Amino acid sequence: MTEPDPAFRAGVAFVDGGYVPIADARIPMLDLGFLRSDACQDTISIWKGRFFRLEDHLARFERSFTRLRMTCPYDRDRLRAIATECVRKTGLRDAYLQLIMTRGRMPIGSRDIRLAQNRFQAFCIPYVWIANADVRARGLDLHVSAIRRVPEQSVDPTVKHYHWLDFEMGLLEAYDRGADSVLLTDLEGNVAEGPGFNVFAVRDGELLTPQSGVLDGMTRTTVFDLAGELNMRARLAPLSPAALRSAQEVFICSTAGGIMPVRKVDDATIGDGAPGPTTRRLEQLYWRKREQGWLGTPIAYD
Repeated sequence: MTEPDPAFRAGVAFVDGGYVPIADARIPMLDLGFLRSDACQDTISIWKGRFFRLEDHLARFERSFTRLRMTCPYDRDRLRAIATECVRKTGLRDAYLQLIMTRGRMPIGSRDIRLAQNRFQAFCIPYVWIANADVRARGLDLHVSAIRRVPEQSVDPTVKHYHWLDFEMGLLEAYDRGADSVLLTDLEGNVAEGPGFNVFAVRDGELLTPQSGVLDGMTRTTVFDLAGELNMRARLAPLSPAALRSAQEVFICSTAGGIMPVRKVDDATIGDGAPGPTTRRLEQLYWRKREQGWLGTPIAYD
């Protein structure tokens, strides 16, 4: 097998039609993706040399940039090829790949965003975890913030966008309280989502996850698939902070880590304070199937 270029071992980016080491990746300062967070993305995990749910991610990415009225310069086949080449150049078997569309920039002196030339970028780095191994083993401590998630009346939550200032401020609040991460609430005060993850509660034998105002996460979809395989009941439902705190089990799910147990929500210990049997069963099945190549697309590294 061909050895990867050492310059790409830490990661690679596809920018302006070419591949560069991740440390050298740049976007123009006047790009509205930088100036206004006018951008969307999709993040794909690679495990044991296979993309997970590649076609689903490509479809969601296309849905996102289309809803933002952007035009990607590449078709689906070319995007797939760029994603594959990014991973191949790093040689990484476990990796984290992001596809990005930005609005681009208008001619200097114009404020007409219709004149902006939309830009596509991508990068691949070693696999990213929301929490380290010790935290995943004992369960995360979450803080439910009173900060409201950007409402769906303002920004479509099913577009995977970069409107994260609410998350960032919520995270700082959570860290001040000694928590590992944060959950924001919607305009009705129900739990919405966290920075890069969906949340599930196990109550009375059911899996419940917020029904609106959240990204339709790829791992959330996978949890529903696994629940069906295990004959578990799972549904979308409003989830109040009180209902979350009194659940028998709570877990989060994300491309960056799969299914991860929650130990505490604010001052409430979940269950007996240890990862619950439903969470562990789903987590173990998720990684066992991933190891076996479930929903995986092999990457040709040669």
